[in-house]
Amino acid sequence: MDRGDRTDPGADPYAMAADAARAGLVREIAAGGGLTDPGWRAAFEEVPRHLFVPYFYEAGGEGEARGAAVYARLWRDDRDPLRRARWLAGAYADAPLATRVRDGELISSSSQPSLMARMLHALQVRDGERVLEIGAGTGYNAALLAHRLGDAQVTTLDLDPEITETARNHLAAAGFRPAVVTGDGARGCPSRAPYDRIIATCAVPSVPQAWLGQCRPGALILTPLATGLIALRVADARHAEGRFLATPAYFVPLRGSGPPPSVPTHGLPSRPLLDDSFRFLLNVATGHMEPVEALALWEHEGRPGRERYGVTVRGERQWAWLDDPEGAYAWPLGPAVVGA
Repeated sequence: MDRGDRTDPGADPYAMAADAARAGLVREIAAGGGLTDPGWRAAFEEVPRHLFVPYFYEAGGEGEARGAAVYARLWRDDRDPLRRARWLAGAYADAPLATRVRDGELISSSSQPSLMARMLHALQVRDGERVLEIGAGTGYNAALLAHRLGDAQVTTLDLDPEITETARNHLAAAGFRPAVVTGDGARGCPSRAPYDRIIATCAVPSVPQAWLGQCRPGALILTPLATGLIALRVADARHAEGRFLATPAYFVPLRGSGPPPSVPTHGLPSRPLLDDSFRFLLNVATGHMEPVEALALWEHEGRPGRERYGVTVRGERQWAWLDDPEGAYAWPLGPAVVGA
């Protein structure tokens, strides 16, 4: 496949400055231990992120009327050259970018590039494999996948037709044409199945059954769940198992799955609540363990990190666990996201 420059430099007045900024971003991610795979490093070096975020929003304070955050837009076509420079610098900062704000509420963002790099590395793709991405976003992640695997191997899916149309336009501007599909993420995309990998950029309360059914045996599913990233190896349409990555991950919920349940903290001292590994346990065990019981377990087990937890799917049942899927510490996942 052609992995060279797919865009026309003459059509992009920011191309030269973006090249330098992108090189700096790649060096920063690599210095932090990311992009050890040459294929993903090449993708981050060559895919122009600024074409996928022609504008984004910066939080600028508190609103006077309702206490909502005020967001200021940075735009590539701003008349102010200083604001244009801030936009380009922000497009290549290792930070998430707010890309959609409605009535003062953030509803969509472009993920932090270093987190994207870690997720793509954890996906363990090989040439010729087919990937389904749940959550099209700006299209940037799909472009990275298409750069690595080729357009024909990548499908990106989102429920919002406005999001998919925008992602399709961004991808075309950058010279990529993977399949961009409007549909319910919980139902997957059966028309393009089977898949070797499924990667989600939205959080689920449990693993949609439809995803397993659209995977080849041995496929890998990587999805945010309970403020972590679970990597599930699929045995067949009804069975999968895997562990969480050590990396924290906070994503908006999959549409249709409802808001995440509130995490109770009553009876807890403030100090453990500052520890990310304890807050992860609270999220995993919400509704199945009292906060003080969770604290006792966490301390007794040596304050376990995310990598000691896993998820098992067996038919209609799925549960999270600590250390051993058949061990003493396990919590049902739900509510189930069924799909079809």
